[in-house]
Amino acid sequence: MEITEVLFVCIHNSARSQMAEAFLNSLGTGRFEAESAGIEPGKLNPFVVSAMAESGIDISRNETKSVNDMLTRGRSYDYVVTVCDPAAAEMCPFFPGNGKRLHWEFSDPSSVSGNDDEKLTVARKVRDEIRARIEAFIAENE
Repeated sequence: MEITEVLFVCIHNSARSQMAEAFLNSLGTGRFEAESAGIEPGKLNPFVVSAMAESGIDISRNETKSVNDMLTRGRSYDYVVTVCDPAAAEMCPFFPGNGKRLHWEFSDPSSVSGNDDEKLTVARKVRDEIRARIEAFIAENE
């Protein structure tokens, strides 16, 4: 069976793209290989780490990565999926190869202001939305 390679891209690689990568690697084992990167890599969002742990997936040791690093490694992907707002998606560089470019818009958990409970609530909501989209993506590519 051929493995489908997917790159998830967002601004900081601190939340949405990390969750998408983790879910696809967890739910699509043996059929998909996912990586993630950011346009301007930041710091992993601790509320996202907690929300993912609640789902049984530990991303606490993940590091944020740069889109430019992926380009300089000469990687190509079957799909490059932006998981940020449309304006940010337009900033994503072209990737070599015949990969399809998709855009899935999700709210940014890192942009939430409020107390810790409010931030965790938003991280959970986005986590659940991303998981549902990943499950649909896997089903579409069977």
